[in-house]
Amino acid sequence: MTGYAPPIRRLIKELSRFPGIGEKTATRLATFILRASDDDAKRLAESIIEVKRKIRFCSVCFNLAEGDLCEICRDTARVRNTICVVEDPNSLIAIEESGSFRGMYHVLHGVLSPLDGIGPEHLRLRELLERIANDNVEEIIIATNPSVQGESTALLITKLVGEKGVKVTRIALGVPVGGDLKYMDKMTLSKAIEFRRGM
Repeated sequence: MTGYAPPIRRLIKELSRFPGIGEKTATRLATFILRASDDDAKRLAESIIEVKRKIRFCSVCFNLAEGDLCEICRDTARVRNTICVVEDPNSLIAIEESGSFRGMYHVLHGVLSPLDGIGPEHLRLRELLERIANDNVEEIIIATNPSVQGESTALLITKLVGEKGVKVTRIALGVPVGGDLKYMDKMTLSKAIEFRRGM
């Protein structure tokens, strides 16, 4: 970063802290910001500050929300007795965009990862169990990613929720629509066989 004025170097350094942003991309972004109008730069800065000031976790499902409750928890048309458990808000958004689920959610904000020091106490599991006890929940759909950590988290949730007498299901895993079997990895094919269904 030699040759850049100190304010530009600081901006590049801050931008490169973002996930997936290396020094080259951070430099391109900094250059773009530098060339932007004062109004554009001001709007960008204000939107970052606004997000930090206004966005918090929903008090029910722990999705991102502007107020006490997120839009989904405020929606009275949602099915309240079914909860889909997801790792993070991005997973929730992906399911919502599919248009196939009209129940409630519970966002864990992570998965079990002992190597990273993330244990059950770091996830929103206690709050999930409280919701089951208080909200007449009939089914928990586990929608964690099909990774080692996601599977471990799903098994733990199954054990904890199973003790409460609530139905526990797992989203289907396996071959995607339009996929070619010869290009699938072993884990994907294994899950496709495991989660097969009747015709």
